[in-house]
Amino acid sequence: MNTLKAEKRDLAVKAKKLRREGYVVGNVFGKELKDSIPVMMNKREVERLLKTDHKGSQIMLDIDGESYDVLIKNIDFNAIKGMIDSIEFQALVSNEKVHSVAEVIILNRDQVVGGVIQAELSEISYTALPAALVDRVVVDVNGMKVGDVIHVKDLDIFSNPDITVKNDPEAVVVAMTAIHRTAEPEEPAGETAE
Repeated sequence: MNTLKAEKRDLAVKAKKLRREGYVVGNVFGKELKDSIPVMMNKREVERLLKTDHKGSQIMLDIDGESYDVLIKNIDFNAIKGMIDSIEFQALVSNEKVHSVAEVIILNRDQVVGGVIQAELSEISYTALPAALVDRVVVDVNGMKVGDVIHVKDLDIFSNPDITVKNDPEAVVVAMTAIHRTAEPEEPAGETAE
């Protein structure tokens, strides 16, 4: 499990100013916390962490030397500026189920012949105790044929007794469809000069 260093943030200092100084702001909330904890983290360390972890990942958050087992609940990304504005963390309690998401990862897409893989769901929503949290669901599409479909109920996460999947069991995760070739458009007839 990865660790991210953070420090308590003084709310008198505006988030905009901190972002200019190279920080990402955040907030930690949880059932056993008396109040939420406003935090700030080094932008480079956050970017390094998000290369391997993402929304739904469980990490250790070190706030001024005190460690918290947290879930990344939300990442607010500013697409215009191409930077992370803020991150929300949920402090975990070992005997309390939490709602999270697992990213759908498709394997062997390049092995598919004769059709196109259609990814219908990018994440699976579920609840589980912290010990059972997963941040990705791997779907191997090797050997799929045109017309084959993988539903939520077909995934390993769905049959895990420690996890309660919130998506519809019949929802399509991945489907294999035929390649439709369209005819080349005909050249428009040239106008005749008068």
